[in-house]
Amino acid sequence: MAQFYFEREVRTPTGECYTILEDGKPIGRLDLHFVPGLVHGTMVVSESQTQDTIQELMSMVDEDLTDAVGIERDDLVVHVHQGRDLGVFTHNDTTLHEGHGENQPPTAGA
Repeated sequence: MAQFYFEREVRTPTGECYTILEDGKPIGRLDLHFVPGLVHGTMVVSESQTQDTIQELMSMVDEDLTDAVGIERDDLVVHVHQGRDLGVFTHNDTTLHEGHGENQPPTAGA
């Protein structure tokens, strides 16, 4: 059975961003935004993920991530997108970087 986990990349007062990993390999991204009474998110997963996998990830988001931040919420809304990773863009270098360290942004001037 695959082992999924979320590696936090960024935390702000109103949100968090994660890389989704399966057995240590990146398979997607998750952005969560916290507003009073609501956690709103966007999950992007690779084309190879099944509906069962996506449901398992959603359960983990609901039970592990949103409860862990201690936010009182009435609802969790997550938009799920499935596709392929095209690469990483940065403000300093508008060139698309593919396969740059398994979803890591390129260094400045790369």
